[in-house]
Amino acid sequence: MKKKILVTGGTGYIGSHTAVELIEDGFDVVIIDNLFNSEAGIADRIEKITGVKPELEVFDLCDRQKLEEFFRKYSNIAAIIHFAAYKAVGESVHKPLEYYRNNLVSLINILDAMKTFCIPYMVFSSSCTVYGQPEKLPVAEDTPMQPAASPYGNTKKIGEEIIRDTVASSENIKTISLRYFNPIGAHPSALIGELPRGVPENLVPFITQTAYGIRDELKVFGNDYDTPDGSCIRDYLHVVDLAKAHVVSVKRLVNGKYKKDYEIFNLGTGEGVSVLEAIKSFERATGIKLKYRITGRRAGDIEKIWADPTFANRELGWKAVNTLDEAMKTAWEWEKSIRKNNHQ
Repeated sequence: MKKKILVTGGTGYIGSHTAVELIEDGFDVVIIDNLFNSEAGIADRIEKITGVKPELEVFDLCDRQKLEEFFRKYSNIAAIIHFAAYKAVGESVHKPLEYYRNNLVSLINILDAMKTFCIPYMVFSSSCTVYGQPEKLPVAEDTPMQPAASPYGNTKKIGEEIIRDTVASSENIKTISLRYFNPIGAHPSALIGELPRGVPENLVPFITQTAYGIRDELKVFGNDYDTPDGSCIRDYLHVVDLAKAHVVSVKRLVNGKYKKDYEIFNLGTGEGVSVLEAIKSFERATGIKLKYRITGRRAGDIEKIWADPTFANRELGWKAVNTLDEAMKTAWEWEKSIRKNNHQ
């Protein structure tokens, strides 16, 4: 019997790549997604890559009744990977209530269902935004947290607190929170990748859309930060590397290899890369010159942050292996493939 893993938000960017890695590792995958930020056709693309089409149930996790119906139908779920959430930092500054309601109610409903239906394990999709602007870099798991710079970051911070309290109150629930730094790139097949709706909030889709001519120019938000070239610094990791970390984490839980009931890992490369360096990397990887211009700072942006991934490297036996240039190349191949198929 293959173990069945529920992936919430599994047709989304990181969710779809994780579904691929789970299937290729011999797991059964069932996805819940409300398709707010993705498309049902992603399940077919996952099948093209893996030969297996994951089951897809389309509904909103904030609908508790539908979630209970789901668990009555699928009674054999071994673990949950919970991705489903709104995730645009800038948008969250303007729509805080929508972010708090969606991201926290869905998580509470999932945890409730885990208790009701005796599902012992969850991997939670968290974020380096929980650290705010850290006082020292790189960021380790025990780095003191500063106030989150955006409502999005705060939903992840509060989400972790809700999980911690739930795990403490229930001896049957074990959880791993993965705090990601900045996922970029796409699957090497160019069949799945990041599919932003409207104007992208993240740097790399904005880069690829500018390179393709969909955007007139790329905006670089601020060049007056306290960094070597004045632009913000992030830790960009390839989405396939990130997806693999979820598979390792699920196995750690279901095989009883966890050391504590609630574990936290930072997932990054350990290298800080500025926005201007990221642009140069794309140009190097693709041979395309990008048109960009410096504009003012953007609300909610952290100045600089990158990971100390030592703990995840040691404990999970996981490491980011793809280079920045490789990630940029796959992002570009994905952009070309969606435009070629008129996939707007």
